Amino acid sequence: MKIDFLEKFEYFAGVPDSLLSPLCNYLFDKYGISQNHVIAANEGNAVGLAAGYHLATGKVPVVYMQNSGLGNVVNPVASLLNDKVYGIPCLFIVGWRGEPGVHDEPQHVFQGEITLRMLEDMDIATFVLSKDTERCELDAAMERFDELFALGKQAAIVVKKGALEFDKKIKFSNANTMTRESIIEHITAVTGDDVIVSTTGKASRELFEIRETANTHHGRDFLTVGSMGHSSSIALGIAAAKPDRKIWIIDGDGAVLMHMGSMATLGANAPENIVHVVINNGSHETVGGLPTVAEKIDLVAIAKGCGYPYAACVDSFDALDRELEAAKERVELSFIEVKCAIGARSDLGRPTTTAKENKESFMEYLK
Repeated sequence: MKIDFLEKFEYFAGVPDSLLSPLCNYLFDKYGISQNHVIAANEGNAVGLAAGYHLATGKVPVVYMQNSGLGNVVNPVASLLNDKVYGIPCLFIVGWRGEPGVHDEPQHVFQGEITLRMLEDMDIATFVLSKDTERCELDAAMERFDELFALGKQAAIVVKKGALEFDKKIKFSNANTMTRESIIEHITAVTGDDVIVSTTGKASRELFEIRETANTHHGRDFLTVGSMGHSSSIALGIAAAKPDRKIWIIDGDGAVLMHMGSMATLGANAPENIVHVVINNGSHETVGGLPTVAEKIDLVAIAKGCGYPYAACVDSFDALDRELEAAKERVELSFIEVKCAIGARSDLGRPTTTAKENKESFMEYLK
């Protein structure tokens, strides 16, 4: 389905998703990052932006997301948008990862099963868009949605894999030179037998392959394949229970932005056994490459403001190795931002162990 059915809308906010890559590329091509198109820190943030736009203009905004983001919108939808509260209309475009009957990664399976039910429970009318949907069917759904919008209600188009089309490809890059996989190789060279908690997306996939290539034990790594933005909180919970173990966090800029409040919790608790490494390529690379705001903010200053005793930023392997070696010996919470290029190997694999096998192996290693 071509994306021209959205041309009557003028404001878009959201978090990129691989199934919505045609939409994301269309928006970036048409608006870039602007007053008409905002890439939010998380999906709840996008709902707040949409509400503000409606209050200022009276028009209907569009919020896009992967279905994993529905959990982040429950509160602002139920307590802000709903017609029993303010009655703010909004169109949601939701990528349906984990669609029942379609093979997907384990973190998407249950979310896929409950996607339509979650939308129904939030009183959001739905229309499922597939490759086989006729334009007349979509047009009829949009007419029905317009009636709901006039009543201050919300509606969602749930997008199956391959349902959207946009011919133009957008290439994203930056001026950084270090690749993420090489950065993680340098981290594992220093961490030795220490524990690593890695964020969702390609970082965990690369960590897994690095261990495979080196024929080293996977049990020291917890691969956070879902729950984007929560790796540092998982690590803090582990560090509190295992104060004698060094815990390393391999995080990403998009994940840090999604739940930045966790940095305040980390800084306030200041565990002496955590090193928080944020690999910053300024991009939602795993889901298409659209930019985050991380290149426009000072993560080191934020870390220090949150109470991290030590924070630094590096943009070369020499500086990275020095900071990693120092953090290994330092007995205080440390933060290292690593400037990273956009890109990954085209043949990058996925973990061959299940999430539960990873959990059990990791727990056994912690003993």
